[in-house]
Amino acid sequence: MRLVLASASPRRRELLTQAGFTFDVEPAHIPEDPRPGEDPIAYVTRLAREKAEAVFSQLSSRDPTRLQVVVLGADTTVTLDNQILGKPESEADAARMLRLLSGRTHQVITGVAVVTAQSAEVAAEVTGVRFLALSDDEIDSYIATGEPMDKAGAYAIQGRAARWIPRIEGCYFNVVGLPLSLVSTMLEFCQPSEDGG
Repeated sequence: MRLVLASASPRRRELLTQAGFTFDVEPAHIPEDPRPGEDPIAYVTRLAREKAEAVFSQLSSRDPTRLQVVVLGADTTVTLDNQILGKPESEADAARMLRLLSGRTHQVITGVAVVTAQSAEVAAEVTGVRFLALSDDEIDSYIATGEPMDKAGAYAIQGRAARWIPRIEGCYFNVVGLPLSLVSTMLEFCQPSEDGG
């Protein structure tokens, strides 16, 4: 079985490696805008599936051994009051998100998709994350580091924002970007058969 990660995220690569998986990386390039009124779980599972299917399709067109390929797609978002908080578009947008999260508990949702020649399975993991109250100075100093700018919800739990997170409810790795237990279970059940049946 050849496992392919349909993501350019260094964090996802690190997590998969940490869990002992051997894999190739083929980033997917698809639009990531939410559809009007789209639920956060529907949004991340749709994107995870679209990423995995796009990469599977690319590989299939140039790889005759495609029946032995398993493509893993994932997408993570932060949500508060059912509002999707993606990657910030500017420093002002990052500050807006961090003010929303300040002193509250939000949810981090990762959609996971496993695509083979036989099937496409999707699932989602949800983790609750509690933030301490943040001052404007703390928010400004954090944004100045550049860390929030490419992260959903404008923070990284494994980075400087760790000091503001007294507790989480659920999978820590999900907040980093890939729920390893869920991924392992899905991969176990999606191994392609030798005869392609």
